Amino acid sequence: MEAVRTIEVAAGLINRDGRYLIARRKSGVHLAGLWEFPGGKREAGETLEECLRRELWEELHVRVGLVSPFHMIRHEYPEKTVELHFFRCVIESGQPSPVDCAEIRWVYPHQFEDFEFPPADRSVLDALQEQVRELQQ
Repeated sequence: MEAVRTIEVAAGLINRDGRYLIARRKSGVHLAGLWEFPGGKREAGETLEECLRRELWEELHVRVGLVSPFHMIRHEYPEKTVELHFFRCVIESGQPSPVDCAEIRWVYPHQFEDFEFPPADRSVLDALQEQVRELQQ
């Protein structure tokens, strides 16, 4: 039995006026058509922060400044295990455009239910929604 490979992914939680930037996966890729927080796979020799900065540039043509860890999820698919590292970050330059994704949207946490995300994202979606509920109390 061969070992299941683990893929490390860095994803950006980019918030603007209470809304988060989400991106739809292109057709022909794993989990095509689903929505996610933008980011991608870490390459050899990269830190997770370097990966996030590179991926956000490649995917959206934005540069981010301060990056702070928020949440980590380990999710097992039949063919691989994914470690998702979510970081809060702020756009320093550029206007997001769907360069390497099907489309992008700015959505409030209560709107997450209107979009289909990968199962692995459930706990980060819940955590972001809970933060809003706490702030409203």
